[in-house]
Amino acid sequence: MALRFLDMAVVFLVLAAAASTRAYAALTPDYYEHICPQALPTIKRVVWNAVQKERRIGASILRLHFHDCFVNGCDASILLDESHPNSERNAGPNFRSARGFEVIDEIKSEVDKACGRSVVSCADVLTVAARDSVVALGGPWWEVLLGRKDSKQAFLGVANSDIPGPGMDLPTLINSFAKQGLDVKDLVALSGGHTLGFAQCRVFRNRIYGDSNIDPWFANSLKKVCPQVAGNGDANLSGLDSTPVNFDVNYFTNLLYKKGLLHSDQALFGGVSTDQLVKSYAYNPKLFWDDFAYSMIKMGNIKPLTGYEGDIRLKCSKVNY
Repeated sequence: MALRFLDMAVVFLVLAAAASTRAYAALTPDYYEHICPQALPTIKRVVWNAVQKERRIGASILRLHFHDCFVNGCDASILLDESHPNSERNAGPNFRSARGFEVIDEIKSEVDKACGRSVVSCADVLTVAARDSVVALGGPWWEVLLGRKDSKQAFLGVANSDIPGPGMDLPTLINSFAKQGLDVKDLVALSGGHTLGFAQCRVFRNRIYGDSNIDPWFANSLKKVCPQVAGNGDANLSGLDSTPVNFDVNYFTNLLYKKGLLHSDQALFGGVSTDQLVKSYAYNPKLFWDDFAYSMIKMGNIKPLTGYEGDIRLKCSKVNY
């Protein structure tokens, strides 16, 4: 009986591995080549136009993709609006900070027009838009695997528990990324996405008033835009690095001088196991470019819905009925 149970367990693992392989194999870079060859050029056009109007929007789209993939995979569940009972937009990491939804809606509308019908998923739109946003702001290009389907539901509880927070220390960050199948190099490279964008006072207040591993001048400069009393200036913004609308290595350079904006940023450097990676990226932009692109591909392939597992939404903010 024990042997039979073991045999069944082995069969289950083999089938699970096969299913996983099929899911990943279903993603291909040329998925829309024959279905709608205009899809990717249309996404690029709308993204570039949006970034030209507001360079900050590129970071917002990249953040949407990140927060989507960390919640049950890259399935566009973050795009479902507040009319959905479990909308991830209401999760702590997204509430009143996630933005760029209107750009994704515009991309979806333009892509559907170009294709003549709704054949491109919102999950693929968001994944490609994140890549194109990075490129538009001076970062690397990478080949996106395509063919994802959209989730039929949102996961508010998972968003609250699984999206990494700004107050996390290094061991907690490592565990958070490992839960998604991402290793320490992925953690540091993807954290480099904070070379783009801004953060609200409410998420860096504790660092500038409470952390000891922070440059005093840097902390004092931030106190001018972020009062110590909670509720005052909570939505005031500061760049995540010194050049928040340019994709460069200043994020890592800042860490070397204790100028990481978030506690979770500075946790990557200062007598810890990731110090050498931070130094390598600070001094070698090409290495960062290459590793960031590789880790973005890896993150973009977290648990994709394929085949009949999901939908292609007509509107990214609503489930199909």
